[in-house]
Amino acid sequence: MRFYLGTHQPSWLGKNLRVPLLVSHRRLAHRRTFPRATSPWALDSGGFTELSLHGAWTTTPAHYAAHVRRYTDEIGRPEFAAPQDWMTEDHVLARTGLTLRTHQHRTVHNYLALRDLAPDLPFIPVLQGQTLDDYHRCADLYEHHNVDLTTLPVVGIGSVCRRQHTTEVDRIVHSLVIRGLALHTFGAKILGLSRYGDVITSSDSLAWSYAGRYEPGCAPGHRTESNCLRFALAWHRRVLQRITTPPLPRIDRSAAAPSPGLFDVA
Repeated sequence: MRFYLGTHQPSWLGKNLRVPLLVSHRRLAHRRTFPRATSPWALDSGGFTELSLHGAWTTTPAHYAAHVRRYTDEIGRPEFAAPQDWMTEDHVLARTGLTLRTHQHRTVHNYLALRDLAPDLPFIPVLQGQTLDDYHRCADLYEHHNVDLTTLPVVGIGSVCRRQHTTEVDRIVHSLVIRGLALHTFGAKILGLSRYGDVITSSDSLAWSYAGRYEPGCAPGHRTESNCLRFALAWHRRVLQRITTPPLPRIDRSAAAPSPGLFDVA
């Protein structure tokens, strides 16, 4: 699994970090110049913030595609770019005043529009929903428009960020993998990755920055660690170790009792 380190610091793209980064369009859109990417990276559209603030997308597909074209030319080709998808969390639906089905249709149609506008750019389809049936209905909608999701290198799954640790999301992810999809889960939760990190293709997280708000700065001028590259990289290493280290084996308690003083590894 490729685990992208989310960052709100676009300058990190130009540093030789050897860690894949995920950067939001909202952090790049108004910059005059960009660093040249030295590590793999991916683009998030910033849709959650966009819809939460405005209740709609204020950028047209053509305008967004032009931005992604510029990022591709000046930063270097990203591994993927998220579309202008429509999240389906309850408070986002309340903000837009639209139904979940409408959000799904608008997500699919935006991907189709971006693909037609710029077929050479690495836009990915994203599935939106709340329940297992919702996500499969969204996948069916792509297939209705002749998009074979099973042939694509990655398919995003959205609106799971705040519940990725749950059994429900575990079931959703595994059912979509069985369907043949290579998944990227947006906004990983570490407990969620421990459940299904071995079956997805990639994920990302900016959780280090939120955790860093409550940590004193490690250098002069750092009030907290919320913007610290050293802190972010150390967090990324710890997460990779946690999700890739096999769990300790359980002791078979039906066997002979251990000798006094041995550690119980249950």
